[in-house]
Amino acid sequence: MTERIIDLAEEPARLTVRNQCLVIARGEESEITVPLAETAALVVSNPRVSLTQAVLAGLAEAGGIVVICDSRYMPTAMLMPLEAHFAQGERFELQAQAPLPLCKRLWQSVVRAKIRAQARVLRELHGDDGGLVALAPKVRSGDPANVEAEASRRYWPLLFADPGFRRERFVEDQNRLLNYGYAVLRAIMARAVCAAGLHPSLGLHHHNRYDAFRLADDLMEPFRPIVDRMVAIYCEAHGPSAPLDKNAKAVLIGALMGRFAVEGEERTLFDIAARTAASLVAVFAGKRKTLTLPEL
Repeated sequence: MTERIIDLAEEPARLTVRNQCLVIARGEESEITVPLAETAALVVSNPRVSLTQAVLAGLAEAGGIVVICDSRYMPTAMLMPLEAHFAQGERFELQAQAPLPLCKRLWQSVVRAKIRAQARVLRELHGDDGGLVALAPKVRSGDPANVEAEASRRYWPLLFADPGFRRERFVEDQNRLLNYGYAVLRAIMARAVCAAGLHPSLGLHHHNRYDAFRLADDLMEPFRPIVDRMVAIYCEAHGPSAPLDKNAKAVLIGALMGRFAVEGEERTLFDIAARTAASLVAVFAGKRKTLTLPEL
């Protein structure tokens, strides 16, 4: 089945549902029809987009998510299905009862996978991993020494070949593109988490009381370098102040919609995220000891 990410940013639109399909009407243009079951994420950025209750209910029932953006095109809200798995209650209990040492060990594997992924991006784009490969084994259970932060301090200046670059959410440079790409990636992972019957607010490491998607934020960490790589390539061609326009968003969504080589097979990021979430369920249930965090 084809899974789609639809971004409505450039022009007004009215969304309705007809015959289990999402219908997008835009002025005098022909209607666009997409099956609800194929709509993984709907990103709404244009203030003149209107949609019916049937759209929200239909997407939720089909397992899709809706992301609402503000005037800067940055996501401000997300609608997720309340029930996405037949054993959801049972899995919530397993998740809530997971012992702290287990969560710390799982976070160790997540951080190691993230640092290895960052190293691969640096090696591909610049021919040198900046010492990140050597840092990954130093991450201990729970990462008490915060090796993740040390890796980031090395990674970002090298990625953009800019010693002064800092990862800051509201700065008008590459950060705008990173924010958008991460938002879409977060939506993909949140969808996978809910589809696996897990609660997105019960994280392994992230504990921000105002973050409703802590588990998605945890599990997406090793996948962030997919976005980083594309932003670095795009800004190399268009400059660090490249606007977050229709072209930039298409490039970023395209990077996440591609296929990735995993253990000799080509898989979509939706499939890979689903496998990662399913592996976490198996760990919580005592059926396996490690997460599925593929080296993309």
